[in-house]
Amino acid sequence: MSEHHERLQETSWDAIEWEQVNPSMKRKLVNGDRITVAQIMLKDGFVVPMHSHVNEQITQVISGKMRFIFGEDRAKEVTIGPGEVLVIPANLPHEAHVIGDVFETDTWSPRREDWINKTGDCLRR
Repeated sequence: MSEHHERLQETSWDAIEWEQVNPSMKRKLVNGDRITVAQIMLKDGFVVPMHSHVNEQITQVISGKMRFIFGEDRAKEVTIGPGEVLVIPANLPHEAHVIGDVFETDTWSPRREDWINKTGDCLRR
C-alpha cells in the first residue's frame, strides 16, 4: 500500500466527541496533514474575541447568524447566516458575535496546530 493510502482517514461526525471549550462553545475537529475542519456550536450572545492567525479560514453558517468585525481599526463588518460562507484571509484580525444559537463549520489551512495541541486558545476563558 502506498504512503498516501496509509494516511487515508474515514470517520463520521457522529463518531467524534464534542469538546466543551467554554460554557458557550463546543467543537469537533478533523485534521489532515495540511487542513483542519471543525463543526462548532455557539450559544446566543457569545463573542469570539478579536484575534488573528496564520491560517486562512472559511466559515460556513448552518443555523443562526454571526456578525464579524475585521481589522484592528474595526473598519469592516459582515453578518452571515444559514447557507452563507465567509473566506477570512490569513493574519486578518477578526472578532465574531453570535446572534441566536449557531451551528457552523470552519475550515483552516494550514491546519490549526494551536487547537490540536490545545495551546494559545483565546476561547478557553
